[in-house]
Amino acid sequence: MPQDTFIITLPPRQLLALQSWRVTPAHLAYRLGPGPHLFRADSTAPRGGLMVVDDQDFDGLGPTGPLCQEILRECQARGFSGAVLDFENRLPPLEQIAGQLDEQFARRGWILFVSERYGPKAPHARVMIPSALSGGSLQQRLVEALERFGESRVALALEKRAEDFYLPSPTGSGQPLNEQELEALRERLRPSVFFSGELCARYFTYMSRDNGAHFVLFDDGDTLARKLDVARGLNIRTFLAPWAEVSPYAARLGIQRRPEAQRQGRR
Repeated sequence: MPQDTFIITLPPRQLLALQSWRVTPAHLAYRLGPGPHLFRADSTAPRGGLMVVDDQDFDGLGPTGPLCQEILRECQARGFSGAVLDFENRLPPLEQIAGQLDEQFARRGWILFVSERYGPKAPHARVMIPSALSGGSLQQRLVEALERFGESRVALALEKRAEDFYLPSPTGSGQPLNEQELEALRERLRPSVFFSGELCARYFTYMSRDNGAHFVLFDDGDTLARKLDVARGLNIRTFLAPWAEVSPYAARLGIQRRPEAQRQGRR
């Protein structure tokens, strides 16, 4: 039976939370900054697993070659087996970084994860497809990604999302809700909640005197599990997920415990 691979993102100081689970940690500890240079965003020095690099402080200035060498040296020094490029901006230098690291990582047998926009620039990398949709069909979304990138390259990036949309919603984007805001809204409205099989998410609607109709789309443990089932049905078995969002549902999502943890649990 095919095995799942779970890449779990979390800060290094929380690493002990994963010790009883069969997962690969991805350390939220690095960022690109001016120079450009690689900066450690957490004072803890992680070892093993993958590094996660974000671009929040990247200004797009300077040569990318030396920066890529910094990333390679850090991977070697920390025993990382790969990296997740969590790039939200779309700048030519970031495309160059993704392409250069893709070649260098492939040469060393390391794994690289990139967002969909950088997939064509990094032909050896795994491409992260977000699980959260505001329209359409998750299955069709994944089918299209498989056709574009190939079965061996597609990974599902699991997200526990909640958003409040105005209706109509021309941009397809809503107001993000944290868990407390969502629960407060449900407590106040007491709405009927429905499940969308296409989106693999729960939803409800309500009317506001100030701005009219609203559509609230949200995830819970059951919807996250359903999204994983859709991906598994397409033979996608690599998943990325933030521990802060999925830890309450780990067993339900099929994340397995290490044998020693299972034995301790039976005592």
